[in-house]
Parts: sequence; C-alpha cells; structure tokens
Amino acid sequence: MPASLCDTWDIMSNVNLEGYMTALGISPCLRKIALTVKMKKVIEQQGDQYTIKTTSKVKNYTIAFRVGQEFEEFTKGLDNRRVKSLVTWEGNKLVCEQIGEKKNRGWAHWIEEDKLHLELYCEGEVCKQIFKKMRTSEEE
Repeated sequence: MPASLCDTWDIMSNVNLEGYMTALGISPCLRKIALTVKMKKVIEQQGDQYTIKTTSKVKNYTIAFRVGQEFEEFTKGLDNRRVKSLVTWEGNKLVCEQIGEKKNRGWAHWIEEDKLHLELYCEGEVCKQIFKKMRTSEEE
C-alpha cells in the first residue's frame, strides 16, 4: 500500500513552472505572477474519493476524483480547458492522465523521505515541485 498523501503541505521548491505554463499556453503576464506565488496543498481522502486543494493568495484550485474512474475536468483558473482525466496508482505514485487539446498532459504525486513530490507535465515540459508537511501550532 502506498504511503498516505493526506496532509497539509507547503511548497519548498518549484523547478520549471514557467516551461510547464508555456506549454499550457498561459500568457506571459500570468506566468510572471504565478512564479511569485507560494502554494499550499491539502490532500484529503474519504474512502475511494480524493480531494486535492491547491491554494495561494492569488488563486485556488480544487479537484475531486475517484481512483480508476474517468471524469471530466475543467481546469478553471489554470489554463481553462476541458480534459478527460483518469487517476490511477502506479506503484507508490498517484498518477493522472489528462486527455484533451494538449498532448502528454498530466501529473504524478508521491511521498519520498517525508516530502510530497509532484511532477506536472505537458507536451514535453516537466515541472517538479516538492512540498513539506505544514507545521501546526502544536508542533512549534
């Protein structure tokens, strides 16, 4: 069984976000803003239903899905496209394939050394993000 992804996570590193956003066709102005934003992720699970919330002071995005069940996704606030998405487990990685206008598009989340790793990919561009568990006031 893969490690649980469920927690609240703060971004530590973000490599090639601009290349990934360029592949998605996001405007230079929006890319510039996005590169300055600190993101937080909240991953929750109830049974076979997952919810992933990506939040920042500028924009929030929430996706809810069942593993192994294809669904229609509107990437509102990202690149505003409609895609058919399918999330599956591939070993210890939660992997999403997004089929639509852009080729070879999707993402993968996994845990490695107590960090949440995320790879976002589209048309040959790969953005690699690493998140650490958010400290609660009880841990400080």
